[in-house]
Amino acid sequence: MTEQPIDGAALLDDIERFHRRFNIFPTEAAYVAVVLWNAHAHLLDAFESTPRLAFLSPEPGSGKTRALEICGTLVPQPMVAVNASPAALFRAVSGMESGRPTILFDEIDTVFGPKAKDNEELRGLINAGHRRTGVSYRCVGDGGNQTVQAFPSYAAVAVAGLGWLPDTILTRSVIIRMRRRAPNEHVESFRSRINEPEGRALRDQLAAWADHVRDQVQGAFPDMPEGVTDRPADVWEPLLAIADAAGGHWPERAREACAELVTAATAGDKASLGIRLLTDLRDVVFNGGIDRMPTTQILAALNAMDEAPWADMGGKPLDSRQLAKRLGEYVTASNTPVKARNIRTGAGVVKGYYAADLHDAWKRYCPTPQESATPATDTE
Repeated sequence: MTEQPIDGAALLDDIERFHRRFNIFPTEAAYVAVVLWNAHAHLLDAFESTPRLAFLSPEPGSGKTRALEICGTLVPQPMVAVNASPAALFRAVSGMESGRPTILFDEIDTVFGPKAKDNEELRGLINAGHRRTGVSYRCVGDGGNQTVQAFPSYAAVAVAGLGWLPDTILTRSVIIRMRRRAPNEHVESFRSRINEPEGRALRDQLAAWADHVRDQVQGAFPDMPEGVTDRPADVWEPLLAIADAAGGHWPERAREACAELVTAATAGDKASLGIRLLTDLRDVVFNGGIDRMPTTQILAALNAMDEAPWADMGGKPLDSRQLAKRLGEYVTASNTPVKARNIRTGAGVVKGYYAADLHDAWKRYCPTPQESATPATDTE
């Protein structure tokens, strides 16, 4: 008797319903992304890279751990890690006889949060493991008999925690910003004895479907939504390839989710203060055709902005030294660092910045201009 093929679209629908029973995600796009990430974990070797899945929230009690727990029932070889040492993870990823683990890292804020140490080894492992060719080199042995050994680092990783992550991890991640349930939002209680077997049954179906479509997704180059390029395209390529293989409404939903979540990540990326500064200078300070402005007026305009970080930079407002340091990391069209220059005003000569020096950085780094705020007052 010929085995009936698995309907990929229907299976992904079932997995989405399973998530919805126990979690309220912030958007429809979040459900799509999480389901596709669950599926991609079964097809890791078909892709050149693996996106990290990051459940983040500003406060506890937002469903992050539960989301990670549900994912653990759906992915192959789940390895729950809380404060796991880099050495343990190195050996787990490169040496598990039962197969490469899917790492589910809860309370990641204790590793990378403001009160944690740098944890460069763990950061390096997570970053290197984003690519199939990624390896981490370590010295092994005793005393003078040490040798350098390469540890394969490629593994699917999902994390959950408060706040944010280092930008090198964020840019490799699909970010789900979790929030507490509202009083009118209700979910089922997750009972391990009952619900874990349900999740594992779906996991087994996913594994079987993955074997069926492996050749189809191997080396696939799915069409990206307009404007999704570079690192975001690397992150979403495996997920869109899986959506295309599943068919049904998943290719369309996946691209809508991709565009939405990439835009949201860019708009809320707290790590990109430099880009935020450039964008605010373009859209607020120099808006309206202003070609130059004294530093004191630039700082006054920035620090007066509502919902901007400039009035509280480590407990103090942005000052001229900080402004010079941040802008000096970018260059003009002639490849020289952006610096304050002399500006002649009615009161004499003062230091300030010229729009012409910023145009190249605006073009290269800032998002597409939008209709923006009231122009700042010209100085001449």
